[in-house]
Amino acid sequence: MRIAVRLLDPRLTAWGFPRRGSADSAGLDLFACIDSRLVLEPQAPATLIPTGLVVMIRDPEWCGLVLPRSGLGHREGLVLGNGTGVIDADYEGPLFVSAWNRNPAPADGETVARIVLEPGDRIAQLVVVRVAQAEFEILDDAAPGDPPVGDGARGGGGFGSSGRR
Repeated sequence: MRIAVRLLDPRLTAWGFPRRGSADSAGLDLFACIDSRLVLEPQAPATLIPTGLVVMIRDPEWCGLVLPRSGLGHREGLVLGNGTGVIDADYEGPLFVSAWNRNPAPADGETVARIVLEPGDRIAQLVVVRVAQAEFEILDDAAPGDPPVGDGARGGGGFGSSGRR
């Protein structure tokens, strides 16, 4: 599979784009294409950070997912403002990362858990995955003998209903 990429920021090649963490990494590093240091304060609104590129997937059987870098989320508290970004096959605009500092706001006398980003920092990753374009059948009424909604083997309990162990 080949995806066209337009570089909007000439610094990307100097920073190593395109780059993966290792030869077997699923994700492609996305860089903060900012002009100066960016400080994300704890619990402040999410900030859109340009990645300096356009990704042109152009095949409806594929999409891109913008995912967090695990170390930044675990150690520093940087998470994506929208959880996961989806790049549809027909989107060909500039790619941004919505970033948020999930650290708690400091109490009196505590140090502030700011996240400081510098130009060229790797802030997220792009993973390309297949998409199943399902056709949906709208059912007006339950067929005779169908159990009520939620009474099936899995269906009524919701989040975490199958337990942890």
